[in-house]
Amino acid sequence: MIAFEDLPAGRVVDLGSTTVDRDEMLAFAARFDPQPFHLDEEAGKNSVLGGLCASGWFTMCLWMRAYADNVLLDSTSQGSPGGKDLLWPAPVFPGDKLDFSLEVLSARLSKSRPNLGLVEIRAQADRDGQPVLRSTFTGMFGTRP
Repeated sequence: MIAFEDLPAGRVVDLGSTTVDRDEMLAFAARFDPQPFHLDEEAGKNSVLGGLCASGWFTMCLWMRAYADNVLLDSTSQGSPGGKDLLWPAPVFPGDKLDFSLEVLSARLSKSRPNLGLVEIRAQADRDGQPVLRSTFTGMFGTRP
C-alpha cells in the first residue's frame, strides 16, 4: 500500500497510457461540456483548435482514472483539499495516445495531524512528448503506523 512515506519530493510515477476513444469523448462532451467544437467535426475544424477535440475536463478525467488505478486505489489517500492550476496547452483529438505521469513537488507532515502527509503533485499528460495537460494539486496521504 502506498503511504505518505512513499511519495518524497522528486519522485516521478508513470501512470501508463491510454488512447482517446472518440465515442467516450463525445459522450462526455454531450453531458458535461457541450461546446460545438467538442461535439461537431465541422465546428471543430472552424475553431482555433483545428478539429473535433476533447474537453479539457475529459482529459483531466482520463488522467484521474490513471492516477486512481496506479496510486489511489492501493494507498492511504485521504482526498485532496484542492489545487492551484490547471493548464491545457494543446488540444486533444480522438485517437491520440496520451502518456500520464505525476511528479511529487513537495511533501510534508501536517502540523495539526502528524499522521497525515500533504503531498504537492504535478499531474502531467503528454502526446508524443508534448504536454496536453498540467495541473498542480495537493493530495493527503496517511502515514504508516
